[in-house]
Amino acid sequence: MPPLACRAQGAVQQAASITPNFKDADITQIVQAVAAATGKSFILDPRVRAQVTMYSSAPMSPPAFYQAFLSILEVYGFIAVPAGKNIEKIVPDADARQMPSIDLPSHVSSTSDEIVTQVIAVKNVSAAELVPILRPMIPQYGHLAAYPPSNILIISDRASNVHRMMDIIQRIDQIGNQDVDVMPLQNASAADVVRTINSLYQGGANMQEGRALKVVADERSNSILISGDPAQRLRIKALVAELDTPLESGGNTQVVYLHYADSSKLAPKLKEQMAELAQMSAGDTTAAGKNPQAAAEKNALVWADTQNNALVITAPPKVMRTILDIVEKLDRRRPEVLVQAIVAEINVSKTDDLGINWAAFSQTGHVPLGGFVSPVGGTNIVDLIAAAKSGSAGLGNAASLLTGTTIGVGTLSAAGTSFGAMIRALRSNGDTNIVSTPSAVTMDNQAATLKVVEEVPFVTGQYSSQAGITSGTVTPFQTVQQQEVGTILKVTPTISAEGNAVMLKLDVENSSVLTGASTSLTGDPTTEKRSIATNVLIENGGIVVLGGLISNEQDRNHESVPFLGSIPIIGLLFKTRNDSATRDNLMIFIKPTILRDQSEAAYQTGQSYNYIRGQEASMPPEQFPQLLRGEPVPHLPPMPPPPPPGTLSAPSPLAPSAPQQKPKAKAPPPTGQASPAQASPGQQAAPGNAAAKPNSGAAPQNGGNP
Repeated sequence: MPPLACRAQGAVQQAASITPNFKDADITQIVQAVAAATGKSFILDPRVRAQVTMYSSAPMSPPAFYQAFLSILEVYGFIAVPAGKNIEKIVPDADARQMPSIDLPSHVSSTSDEIVTQVIAVKNVSAAELVPILRPMIPQYGHLAAYPPSNILIISDRASNVHRMMDIIQRIDQIGNQDVDVMPLQNASAADVVRTINSLYQGGANMQEGRALKVVADERSNSILISGDPAQRLRIKALVAELDTPLESGGNTQVVYLHYADSSKLAPKLKEQMAELAQMSAGDTTAAGKNPQAAAEKNALVWADTQNNALVITAPPKVMRTILDIVEKLDRRRPEVLVQAIVAEINVSKTDDLGINWAAFSQTGHVPLGGFVSPVGGTNIVDLIAAAKSGSAGLGNAASLLTGTTIGVGTLSAAGTSFGAMIRALRSNGDTNIVSTPSAVTMDNQAATLKVVEEVPFVTGQYSSQAGITSGTVTPFQTVQQQEVGTILKVTPTISAEGNAVMLKLDVENSSVLTGASTSLTGDPTTEKRSIATNVLIENGGIVVLGGLISNEQDRNHESVPFLGSIPIIGLLFKTRNDSATRDNLMIFIKPTILRDQSEAAYQTGQSYNYIRGQEASMPPEQFPQLLRGEPVPHLPPMPPPPPPGTLSAPSPLAPSAPQQKPKAKAPPPTGQASPAQASPGQQAAPGNAAAKPNSGAAPQNGGNP
């Protein structure tokens, strides 16, 4: 009769299914149950100790029960190593590398937890490069190594994980597609596009993809050759198609039409910029020959078409974008500045002459008896007697003798003694009020000159020769130079970065020919000139005084006979007096107004235009009929309407990128009415008020000029 244990084992083997349930059972009890169910023998390492809990609600077959046992060993850090026929050794998994396992099986189960060792041949990729990728997925007790000469991988781990590694390696180890796509380019340069793509895919993050993908440029046909994975080639082809889009003007040559800048002045500056860019890219002349990009930048061209005010630029795309950005920022509408100047001159002069002349003399050769002779107002008793002896002809030749009040008494005797006396009084008052209001409109940083002058001849030299002698009379040859006399305004405005102030470089000159001075070629005229040259900073619409001259001069000239001139009443016979007083006042004022768009310029123009029309309408009607019948009287036409606000406006320095708030165009005053600037002659706007309304355009008051 067989032992009891053998009978129990046979009964278990004959059982159709097993439903294991253990709670805190010693692992040795689990091993006994597995041995009884599967008929295997187990040898336990002394280090195998664990309390196992396992619940199962469904019956399982002995092979399934054995797989569940292997899973229990994995959870608790043990492995079952085959040691012979139906003999298994249970040891800690730390010894798995040194223990034999199921080596090189023909099939590796995807669900078993048995320790297997498999050798995998890698065909298309490097086995050594797969090790760092797969190593994190192998447990610490597992083994993964590469043998580069044979390009194989050795993996030792549980069967389920080895099966997983084999699937991953199979997916990675794909045969590369050796097809090559050729893409001819129509607009872009093949070398530039390849350089851009290689820059995009270089680096550690794209190392694998960069090696699998290859992009080459064929400069002869301007085509790009692409090889690699089909998905990668498709992505690169889409990228190349995007880069091969035509530019707005097409090609590497563009024609840029300028709106405000001068092409002839801008082209040399751009040439210097392009030369600097080429030098920065090349580094030196030797590098320029080795670097195609530097050579292309060095050969960039730009020239100006003055007839169309356009620039023709040929350059690589990088340089082209830089040049176009520069042109766009320089070719902008610059604001204009209305500069109004006031040159006010007030002169007051007074002169008083009072005196008595007397003389007693003989016309028969006797010595004169005596007299008191002193010029009074440029005339004395001797001049008056000589004119009287000449009769009316003498008085006509000396018209200045009787200027003022002159009373003469006396007698003229041809054989005896003559006597004459004269009393003369003269007062002259002179007032001069000269106001010049030159104004000029110029662009920012652009010089302007306004002249209201007369050409006065000045003799600069003369000489004579034998050819100039006619009948003993010498006719000299004279050289004459015309000199400008009048009001000259030279101004160069510069608007500040904030846009609310103007720096002016000014040169104001006011000259005139003195009254009574000669203007013939035989004598040079005498001119009077007042000028000022300065640099000032004024807020928009403000008024500032540039300079001035205030002089007050008084002269007293008394002539008398000593002692006799001091006697009361009688002393008047021995005294002449001449008193004069002169006051000169000269002031120069300046007012700038910034005109940012056409509406502001139209408003300023409308003020002056309508002022002239008002002056024209205020002329008195003709009292007599015209001699020329049918000829209409010329009149200024009405002012056309101003353009809408913001048309061709200049950018604001405060916010270059933001749209500006343009002031509304102000309606000009009606025809025949003076503008607000002329409504109150002699009153000037305060600088603060002018600055508060920069678009008011109130012209400086000048007594009748706009």
